[in-house]
Amino acid sequence: MASERLFAVFDVRERGEYSDGQIPGATSLPRSQIEFRIRSLVTDRKIPLFLYDGADGRAALAAKTLADLGHSQISILDGGWPAWRRDGRPTVSGVNVPSKAFGEKIHHERNIPDVTPAELKALGESGAELLILDARTPEEYGRFCIPGGLNVPGGDLILWADALRRKKDAAVIVNCAGRTRSIVGTAALRRLGLTNVRALKNGTMGWVLAGLELERNPARPPPQPPAQSRAAAETLARELAAEEKLDWISPQELSRRLAAPSDGFVYSIDVRAEAEFESGHIAGSIHAPGGQAVQRADDFIAVRNAEIVFISNESARAVMAAYWYRQMGFPRVSVLEGGLRSWSERGYELARGAAIDEPAGLADARLGARFVDPHSFAAEAGDASSLILDVGTSLEFESAHLPGARWISRGWLELELPRQYPDRERSIVIACADGRQSIFAARALSGLGYKKVRVLAGGVRAWRAAGLPMETGLDGCLVQAKDVVLSPSIRGTKEDMQRYLEWETKLER
Repeated sequence: MASERLFAVFDVRERGEYSDGQIPGATSLPRSQIEFRIRSLVTDRKIPLFLYDGADGRAALAAKTLADLGHSQISILDGGWPAWRRDGRPTVSGVNVPSKAFGEKIHHERNIPDVTPAELKALGESGAELLILDARTPEEYGRFCIPGGLNVPGGDLILWADALRRKKDAAVIVNCAGRTRSIVGTAALRRLGLTNVRALKNGTMGWVLAGLELERNPARPPPQPPAQSRAAAETLARELAAEEKLDWISPQELSRRLAAPSDGFVYSIDVRAEAEFESGHIAGSIHAPGGQAVQRADDFIAVRNAEIVFISNESARAVMAAYWYRQMGFPRVSVLEGGLRSWSERGYELARGAAIDEPAGLADARLGARFVDPHSFAAEAGDASSLILDVGTSLEFESAHLPGARWISRGWLELELPRQYPDRERSIVIACADGRQSIFAARALSGLGYKKVRVLAGGVRAWRAAGLPMETGLDGCLVQAKDVVLSPSIRGTKEDMQRYLEWETKLER
């Protein structure tokens, strides 16, 4: 892990287990997500992969899946996570730890100014000119925000820099759910020369802990940066790139590199908004809007020492993301010269639509699956001998599942189902949100000798669309539901929020 080689370390346990404790520098890739994420994480199948689990057999199952998908250099950590801990080696807890520790480092080293929730409330009541910029994703913002806040995702802040500079008398406050994106967003604007910008201390969680009310389901459309400010952002980006000695890559060179992966592994990361990405993007690029690219760097970059190329319409947002990745210590970072405008002008094609690829190996798994449509299965409802397994996320299961269904993470399927349901003659119907996880689960169970396995065609969504009855809640879990880690800002008590913020502030130390 101290070398300059190309390699990836994957923690194949559940996301919650990873959050409880992990090897520093490992990427969370739960076994149930391998087929869905491996193509974007490691496209070169010759790159060495190192896997670890809880010393329970899941890494061996993951290794088989990866080998079946063509990866040729796979190793399993002897003894897994327990052995690593027994050996006294470094550990960390939480998710997206590298990015959050970096945010705390920036806060300390650059003396990023902040404002408390009480101070912000008083500022608003004083009649002062105030702009609250919410740097979270549109989905997060749509749940709740600081009253009056405007949604400007962190990666887009550079597009607003010139306009904000002209509002010399305004107080500009950047917030997120906790700390990192508030700090990084504020630091970005200050690095671009703004002095009237502060971070909201502890974000929306700090607001709640101060006993203040959030604005629920804000209906304000996202503001668009003025044309003049958007144009000025390109000049600011060029200046920043020159000062920081950021590298550029031409469209011709990027095209050649993407076509010849043997020259070295390249991540191409598109940092624009979702609608922009869907209107046209370089095939194979990862969609990670700038603020998320920084906030969740370890979720997107699994191959250590890989080259990372940032892409935007022209250069501004890509330069800002590249700047932060360089600050975070990624060794090989560059920006697509002229962005997608230059790419298109040189005759290179763009892909359209969302970046939703078919999971690796799904076509082969589908060939051996037996399907049952919702109405046909509903007609069998009187047959209580059928076991209904839901292999979607526990969050999806809690929200809606078939009556009588039992939930199990696909990561545990081969290890737990034979122990709890050893009868290989029992009829089993497998469901999940859209039916795709179910297909892989059906293949796994057939491989274990279960003879009467069927997949609910179209999944729970098709069942719901057919108007058939649903149940909710987490009753009926066959394993502990540790597959999803939610921010305390979404589902957590004030005590959870306080513990989270205390954990975050300690990261830099």
